[in-house]
Amino acid sequence: MVAGNNSQCQIWRMDNADDDEVGGSIITGSVIYNYVNIRFQSQPTEQIFLQQGLETPRVYTAIIVPGYLDIRERDLVEITDPKDHIYYGEKFRVIGVRYSSHNRRDPRNYIMLDMYRSVRAHSYQ
Repeated sequence: MVAGNNSQCQIWRMDNADDDEVGGSIITGSVIYNYVNIRFQSQPTEQIFLQQGLETPRVYTAIIVPGYLDIRERDLVEITDPKDHIYYGEKFRVIGVRYSSHNRRDPRNYIMLDMYRSVRAHSYQ
């Protein structure tokens, strides 16, 4: 694992499969990258939204190495290692992809992702 990257993940690509026998579309996905090194952290949530009881999108950022992977918006990131990670097995939707200015072959190359996972405030009530 690269220094600073504290986890590993899988990248899922979601797609619409062919229509079924009654004409409905089926959403399907497959893993496109496995064992990807990731630095994962959450961004603070606006407290005013939580107090009002609104559904609050939680925003997360991640840095992925290597930087030559083809990651797109709407892909899913699933944390797979370490097993005691707080978000182990959770999936996050990519809403923004930013590439570094390094050459694709440069080992310092990385990708920055903005992701979200929707969580209901006061869901225990």
